[in-house]
Amino acid sequence: MKVEARIFDIVTAFAFVIAIVYGVTTYLWSGFGVEPVGLVALILTGGLSLIAGSYMRFISRRIDPRPEDREDAEISDGSGELGFFSPGSYWPIALAGSAATAGLALAFFHIWLLVIAVVLILITVGGLVFEYHTGPSHE
Repeated sequence: MKVEARIFDIVTAFAFVIAIVYGVTTYLWSGFGVEPVGLVALILTGGLSLIAGSYMRFISRRIDPRPEDREDAEISDGSGELGFFSPGSYWPIALAGSAATAGLALAFFHIWLLVIAVVLILITVGGLVFEYHTGPSHE
């Protein structure tokens, strides 16, 4: 996790430096003062990457070093099973459609569509979580 924390540190530093440069250049060249929307977006981007990087640095202290974090690691150290991923599940597509419907409902502020979208999101999340749950076996 140290590698990922370093990447987020670089993004954080870049966003804050560019926010300063952006604020100064818009103040000097626009004639209207600092352009607030871009400046706030850059500051929030830096803050969000700071949060993610801090979390990864915090977690990296609590877990054993992974092969990605060790200088002397071989490629074979990272081999093995990474987890179970469903190869033929249609639930992620349904979840994406439900989330898109919720986004559309929020964009046009249609409460009735937002209620339907939230119900669809709950159904698709439940389907995704319990996809391989077959219940108690009857022998």
